[in-house]
Amino acid sequence: MIITNGLKSKLYMNSSRLKIFLALMDIDFVFSVEFGCRMFLKVQMPWNVIIPADSLDAKGLMLKKAIVIRLMDEFASKKATKDLGYFMAVTTLETIGEGRVRQNTGDVLFPVFFSGITFKMFRGEILQGVIHKVLKHGVFLKCGPVQNIYLSHIKMPDYRYVPGENGMFMNDKNSKIEKDVIIRFIVIGTKWMETEREFQALVSLEGDYLGPVS
Repeated sequence: MIITNGLKSKLYMNSSRLKIFLALMDIDFVFSVEFGCRMFLKVQMPWNVIIPADSLDAKGLMLKKAIVIRLMDEFASKKATKDLGYFMAVTTLETIGEGRVRQNTGDVLFPVFFSGITFKMFRGEILQGVIHKVLKHGVFLKCGPVQNIYLSHIKMPDYRYVPGENGMFMNDKNSKIEKDVIIRFIVIGTKWMETEREFQALVSLEGDYLGPVS
C-alpha cells in the first residue's frame, strides 16, 4: 500500500475484472496482461463536492445522484496528478459527509470519500502502444491516455529508417515500424509536465519479445 500526500492507493491487480470494467466503460486500451501490468491503480481518496441549492431535495435520492454526477465530472476534468497518474473512472462512492452551506451562494459543500481507477506508467514496465507519428530519428506512440511516448531510433536494435511519403523503420527480416502499428516496449523513463498536467515517456525495444505485435 502506498501513502502519498494523504491519498491512499493500492495496486489493482485483477486483470480480468479490469478488462471487463474497461469494456463496460467503453475505454479503448492496448495493454499486455501476460506481463502483469501495474499501470492501473485502484485509489481511495477524499474530495469536496459542491452542489447547487436547487439540486437538493428532502428525500436525499436526487442529492446522492447529483453528488455522484458532479464527482465524476470533476474527477475527469482533473486529468492527472504526478503521484497517481491519469484519472480514469470513479468506481464506488464510499461515504458522504455532512454538508456545509456556503454563505454567499447557498450552495452546499459535501466532503466525500470514494474509490476510483487511475493509469500510471512505471519504469521497467512492459506495455503496448500504437504508433501515431514517424520521424527520421524515432517514433511517437500512445498508450491509454498517454500521448507523448517517444521511441528513439537508437533504442530500436537492427532497425533502419526508410524514407518516403510514409516513412518507416525496417529490419533485415522486413519487420516494419510504421504509423498505426502496435509495438510492445519497455518503459525506461517518465516525466511529469506540470503545466500540461500530463506525462511524457521514453521507451525502448531492447529486450526479449519486444517490437511490432503481429
